[in-house]
Amino acid sequence: MARTKTVYACTECGGASPKWQGQCPHCGAWNTLVESLAAPVSTRFESVAGMRSTVTALASVTAQESERIATGLAEFDRVLGGGLVAGGVVLLGGDPGIGKSTLLLQASAALGAARKTLYVTGEESVEQVALRAQRLGLVQAPVMLLAEVQLEAIVAAIGELAPEVVVIDSIQTVYTEALQSAPGSVAQVRECAAQLTRLAKKRGIVIVFVGHVTKEGALAGPRVLEHIVDTVLYFEGDPHSSFRLVRAIKNRFGAANELGVFAMTERGLRGVANPSALFLSQHGGPVPGSVVTATLEGSRPLLVEVQALVDPTQGGMPRRLAVGLDAQRLALLLAVLHRHGGVDTGGYDVFVNAVGGVRIGEPAGDLAIVMAVESSLKNRPLPDKSIVFGEVGLAGEVRPVQRGQERIREAVKLGFTTVIVPLANQPRHAIDGARIMAVQRVDEALDRLREG
Repeated sequence: MARTKTVYACTECGGASPKWQGQCPHCGAWNTLVESLAAPVSTRFESVAGMRSTVTALASVTAQESERIATGLAEFDRVLGGGLVAGGVVLLGGDPGIGKSTLLLQASAALGAARKTLYVTGEESVEQVALRAQRLGLVQAPVMLLAEVQLEAIVAAIGELAPEVVVIDSIQTVYTEALQSAPGSVAQVRECAAQLTRLAKKRGIVIVFVGHVTKEGALAGPRVLEHIVDTVLYFEGDPHSSFRLVRAIKNRFGAANELGVFAMTERGLRGVANPSALFLSQHGGPVPGSVVTATLEGSRPLLVEVQALVDPTQGGMPRRLAVGLDAQRLALLLAVLHRHGGVDTGGYDVFVNAVGGVRIGEPAGDLAIVMAVESSLKNRPLPDKSIVFGEVGLAGEVRPVQRGQERIREAVKLGFTTVIVPLANQPRHAIDGARIMAVQRVDEALDRLREG
């Protein structure tokens, strides 16, 4: 019997190598080569000699805005850029049990009322899906179910039923007979996703993939999977909290980094109309070390409370811990605070946290972090109903951030009266209900804090 030939495929780029190596020779990633069965030579890519493609001038193309398909969930539509797009392919990833299947079953039930919807489950039976629908109160939802993992059978069902929306839960369970490797392998995931994507583009149907994630939180499978699809969404959230965040990492039909906020209830996921209220702690009065900042998630300004705790080091090296913030950025800001603000934290442990499980990825929260550390160290709270935002440079300057007026208006809408902003973000005209304090440097912002 002939020996089965194996290759080592990279989980990052999908490149193949005849033997195992510590580093992928194609993309340079370390410890990403996984053994899998070699796929037989396929006849799908036959010679196309003699065939000609049509070349079109850019100026002759008439651009049309894509029609949006509402999912019935306002927060989900926001993340998608207004809704689904015919021919679009969406990849939704997240930790096990975080609510991916629940969200898509709710969206499928709402879509099924107006459009033919097919829900393909590869991890559960149709009875298990029906039990979930019963818990969500969606037993009578007009959704077609298919328990299948073979790609050819799924494609045949799509051709027979002609649905407008298809959900594949999940893409890692689907396999094709054209390849010998096991379901979930790099080759299988890449090939199945590519064939289903071509089918979506050809027939103009919407396909939504559910993707597994690795222990590091990244989407499992080759990175080429994220390049194939049109939209990549990540389901985030603390498993001990009832709130869930859906973030758009890539979106060809809308803004990236858009954020949708959901609350997990007994009847499924419900959109949160005012997410800023989730990330603000309810203190009875001003508290040292607590500063509210305005961060931007896609097109939505969010108010987030940044808390800092500065405590004398109990022997050993001072600790620096950041939750929801970049730890390297915290170290940089502490150095700027020492050099340009005259605040020495060398003998103190510094802990900084973004309340509510949200992650602040933009530098607009720099000034709030600096002032929260100073407030905790000196045990001096900011005035009540104050909000701070601005980027801090290495020279101690406070740099402007984008869409500053939208942040200010969001703060005023939620009852904040004092806003400390970079000088370049100072509005030209007064905003009713807001006292604007513009600063140019870190030491100037700290003086505002010390003055109260």
